Amino acid sequence: MTEMVISVGLGEVHVSKDPSVVLAAHGLGSCIGLLAYDPIHKIGGLAHILLPDSTIIKVCDNKGKFADTAIPYLIELMKGQGAIQINLMIKIAGGAQMFAVPGMNSKMNIGEKNIIAVKRALSQVNLKIKAEEVGGHTGRTVKLFVKDGTSLIRTAGLNEKVF
Repeated sequence: MTEMVISVGLGEVHVSKDPSVVLAAHGLGSCIGLLAYDPIHKIGGLAHILLPDSTIIKVCDNKGKFADTAIPYLIELMKGQGAIQINLMIKIAGGAQMFAVPGMNSKMNIGEKNIIAVKRALSQVNLKIKAEEVGGHTGRTVKLFVKDGTSLIRTAGLNEKVF
């Protein structure tokens, strides 16, 4: 079976039940890659979350861009493919502080804000995180294999590993 890699870009959400699909988010810095997988129905989803809170803008026309809208949207899309919310296994990666500036306070650390917002949004829908690799100062790439739910992570400068 030939694998088909779908790159999930900034603010995008993709869901698939095609066993040949690999969902990937490349170059996660302060963004969060949220991987969701229903092992019973073999449905995978990936959200590439850019910012923590959609209330900072008047009209949110991109649900995948913000933690508070991307997570309910991802769940809705997965349910539309036949997933059951209680089955979802969740993994998160990213949330790095890519550009540390002397004297910069934590209010400007978007990565940290994204981590907090994603965890809050998951808690609000009663989903627990199975694995996470967040924070730090290094970019990451994640992949989710829809056929079996295997996920891989590669941190810049390091080898890819099972996540």
